[in-house]
Amino acid sequence: MAAKMSVRSQLHFNNITHTDQISFVFGSINGQLQSAFSKLSTLHAKNVFSFAIVTGNLYGEGQDDDQLTALLAGKIQIPCPTYFTVGTVPLPAQVIERIEKDEEIAPNLHYLGKRSVTKTSEGVRIVTLGGLLDPAVVAGQSKEQYLPFHTEGDIKSLRGANNGDILLTTVWPSDVWKNSAKAREQNLTTEAISSSQAIADLCAHLKPRYHFTMSPDNFAFEREPFFPESRGEEDKDKGLDVTRFISLAPWANTARAKSMYAFTLNRETVVSPPVGSTLTPFYKPAAAAQKRTADEAGFSRFANGNHEGDRRRRKHQRRERSPPPGPERCFFCLSNPNLPTHMICSIGEEAYLATAKGPLPSAETFKSQGLDFPGHLIITPTPHIPSLNVAALADSGEDVKKTFKEMTRFRESLQGMVSKQSKGKLGAVTWEINRARNIHVHWQFMPVPVEMVRKGLVEAGFQILAKDTNIGKFISKEFQTADEVPGDYLRVWIWAEEEGDAEKGGAEGGQVISKTLLLQIDENVRFDLQFPRKVMAKLLGEEGRVIWQDVGQSVEEESKDVAAFRAAFKEWDFTL
Repeated sequence: MAAKMSVRSQLHFNNITHTDQISFVFGSINGQLQSAFSKLSTLHAKNVFSFAIVTGNLYGEGQDDDQLTALLAGKIQIPCPTYFTVGTVPLPAQVIERIEKDEEIAPNLHYLGKRSVTKTSEGVRIVTLGGLLDPAVVAGQSKEQYLPFHTEGDIKSLRGANNGDILLTTVWPSDVWKNSAKAREQNLTTEAISSSQAIADLCAHLKPRYHFTMSPDNFAFEREPFFPESRGEEDKDKGLDVTRFISLAPWANTARAKSMYAFTLNRETVVSPPVGSTLTPFYKPAAAAQKRTADEAGFSRFANGNHEGDRRRRKHQRRERSPPPGPERCFFCLSNPNLPTHMICSIGEEAYLATAKGPLPSAETFKSQGLDFPGHLIITPTPHIPSLNVAALADSGEDVKKTFKEMTRFRESLQGMVSKQSKGKLGAVTWEINRARNIHVHWQFMPVPVEMVRKGLVEAGFQILAKDTNIGKFISKEFQTADEVPGDYLRVWIWAEEEGDAEKGGAEGGQVISKTLLLQIDENVRFDLQFPRKVMAKLLGEEGRVIWQDVGQSVEEESKDVAAFRAAFKEWDFTL
């Protein structure tokens, strides 16, 4: 059967050129040693592999004694260094005997161990965890290396490796199918695939370039590449960690599913996400965010969201909506006597600036980049208007273009401030949610590391979550009045100025990166008002601060942040 299979249908070459060092991976061989290594020899003669890896089972439960004897006698040729671990069946006694005697199993055949970190002669670091989880062992590591079982302790011990080029496991990581269109096409779910949360945590920790596993049936799965939701400042020069998860079908399977894979490890720094890549599927929201949704958040001044009183809705009940509050009760209007004026930073003729209540970043988030305050600001029109369209201000005789212009001036001043304050390390993201049911339109401004803008992570974050929540797709569009976009929308400004000549102050003279994204909101689709905040929480690694009420501050803390901000913004405040 194997001899008749098309190599093209079974073998994948991952962006390889003739100058690259190519490596090779098998799915479970299951004891079909002669045919598998014969195919490897044929392919090696044409491609010259640096090494090969067998996922899952090299040997089968009903191992052919003749083939095993031939292998141990060196009669089956293995053309390049080939590595394997234990899968779901025990290793043959003859193989274990040779390993324990520290003897060669066969020329070019190497046992990685069940739990190991191995560095090949080419410098490739392979982190290995063979076998299935042994539920009978609740603590500690495995005492032996040949049975097809591992423990939670084995997994935890491998975290000490800190990193790896290749992660080789028998079991899939939990949630690897999340954010994946390919997984949806193949209907891969928790119910369909046995998986391990501990292995998912290990993969998220190690961030390998490749994660290989065996497939539990006659199918193969190659997930879209994925990258972490955030990167520490100290690692910014290392580029982007991109992981490719690949699970191969068994060798010579009857479904003709892919059981071979050729690849090359790219040693160059990845500066932008590959086409079609996604955010990591291993992101875990904070417990508080799981218990409370955006619709449960109360309406409050500078509260980042629920402006229609949606908290009053009850499941299975339909109630007439109360009329929206007027200026005297609107928590965005300066005429409201209950307005927390200590949070206001600057007031212009058409708009004003205030700090956000329950800011997403904390005062520590951007401290290493030069900001000792959260930097989460709200830009609000002084007129009581629900939208930046001409009709919204027509009755009062106001000019919406003047309002938009001053709001833009505030936004650009904030961008300049964070860029200079951080010496070119920070850019910014601003967003506006325009809906017919708005009470008082406003923009939210937030700093973001420049490298996230440069690498396209911010745009990718918005696009991916929009796709995952089925609310539509962002397009690139610049406009002023809301009349230019029919219906409701979410607008996002992404901006950064890369560090320029240090003699000119660091941020001066740098290249400007600017992009505007637009997502039209379907009125028939439920839109989460906390959507932009959730995207930014993932990118900044502040998942525990998604719900603003959970990170509320005292008046003293809010006042301290306002004072710190005013000191930094003084040079840029055009209202003074």
